[in-house]
Amino acid sequence: MGSRTRGCCGWLIVALVLALVATAAVVAIMKRKPGGGGRGREPKPLPVPGPPGAIDSKYGDALGIALQFFQVQKAGKLENNEIPWRGDSALDDGKEAKLDLSKGLYDAGDHMKFSFPMAFTATVLAWSVLEYGDQMNAAKQLDPALDALRWITDFLIAAHPSDNVFYIQVGDPDLDHNCWERPETMTEKRPLTQINPKSPGSDIAAEAAAAMAAASMVFKTSDTTYSDSLLQHAQKLFTFADTYRGISSETYPKLQKYYNSTGYVDELLWAASWLYHATGDQTYLSYVTVENGKAYADWGRPTWFSWDDKLPGTQVLLSRVNFFGSKKISNAENGGLKMYRDTAEAVICGLLPDSPSATGSRTSGGLVWISGWNSIQHGTNSGFLASVYSDYMLTSQTAAVQCSGKYFSPTDIRNFAISQANYILGDNPMKLSYLVGYGSSYPQQVHHRGASIPADAKTGCKGFEYLHSSSPNPNVAMGALVGGPFQNDSFVDSRDNAVQTESSTYNSGTLVGLLAGLVTTSSVASSFT
Repeated sequence: MGSRTRGCCGWLIVALVLALVATAAVVAIMKRKPGGGGRGREPKPLPVPGPPGAIDSKYGDALGIALQFFQVQKAGKLENNEIPWRGDSALDDGKEAKLDLSKGLYDAGDHMKFSFPMAFTATVLAWSVLEYGDQMNAAKQLDPALDALRWITDFLIAAHPSDNVFYIQVGDPDLDHNCWERPETMTEKRPLTQINPKSPGSDIAAEAAAAMAAASMVFKTSDTTYSDSLLQHAQKLFTFADTYRGISSETYPKLQKYYNSTGYVDELLWAASWLYHATGDQTYLSYVTVENGKAYADWGRPTWFSWDDKLPGTQVLLSRVNFFGSKKISNAENGGLKMYRDTAEAVICGLLPDSPSATGSRTSGGLVWISGWNSIQHGTNSGFLASVYSDYMLTSQTAAVQCSGKYFSPTDIRNFAISQANYILGDNPMKLSYLVGYGSSYPQQVHHRGASIPADAKTGCKGFEYLHSSSPNPNVAMGALVGGPFQNDSFVDSRDNAVQTESSTYNSGTLVGLLAGLVTTSSVASSFT
């Protein structure tokens, strides 16, 4: 009996030791589960997703609503118009220069056409289609995205009548903002502003080049002639931007009140990166890596992706080349690409809330928050970049990024993107959807002229009673992504509060990409062409 008791005790001790080991292993695994990261050995790669899977109706519905805002913002003679309170407008835009600049999108709640943010909208919308077109198609939202993109690129082509001339603005912002009226009834003068060799604007010309290069790949299989035209315009605009250098807001100081560009070298890198993808021409890759990477790319210093700062977008876009590779790339070019990817990872590490290098610039509800005016743009833009980067990792079977010794998987990065989308759609302290038309509670007083005025009202220029009215908008600006919350997560739904209630088309470009990336699981193509 004694011997058997000692044997049982021995086995009991062994069992306890094994249990402790198992518990420690579980704790270690838990620390490395999505959402928390983990130290130590790098985790194994996750399986590569196949074709688009089941549609997540939450993001699918939101995507369909978000795309409607491009229809709300259309200028020109409308085709297949499904917005009952919108009609033809700005039909004479461009006539003073014997051009047809009637198309394009109104910038925000006003009736200005600013080519800079409009081109950025086109670039990120094209990028979204290139990465997630199959997912958009599965959600039955690809055609609306293509329609919106082409409405912008038609304008950009018309705004580039010769190699070194590009029209950057239609309308006078002072005249425009002195009126509160529907676009269908506006009568004030709409003068044109152009850049040329004597009045340069490398930032805007290069952004337009990026937009048309990206869009040329979108339309390559469906309309070869149109695609070729876009690419020719893109190449000529890039040459113009690079040869005659200058910042548009220095050439035209009045722009500083509206879209005050802080530089142009980021747009030059951005445009050359898109042209490399569109053409495969190594000279563009050399331009962004060997020739200008060290001087222009600010390697190792992450910044915030926006209509003004294209560096984070360029870093992620060129990471794609590093992830999926090419035999034609030289060692020097590969070295530059590695620097872009390292900086892209620094951007991602700054976004992940559990990362040692996580930014503290976010609300208590979890939204990345950088500045008060149009605060929601940074959460939207950051979520889009995170979605794209996580999918590059999945498709290339890259197991993790390392943030100061802590590993984060593609799932961790995707979860951050989900957190930004969910905040926008109502998972926030206000329990308010910042996407107009989505959910049961969303802003009712969007700062938007057309939405705020009844379609049959005769206001002339001075319809300001509708701006100051405390009543909900009579027309719903479906898909508008409003400016967003203050840093304390609060929001005041007042039309006079343009800081928070105005919506911008460039917000919608990255929002479409973010939602399309989340609508279902799928691998991304290793090449756009």
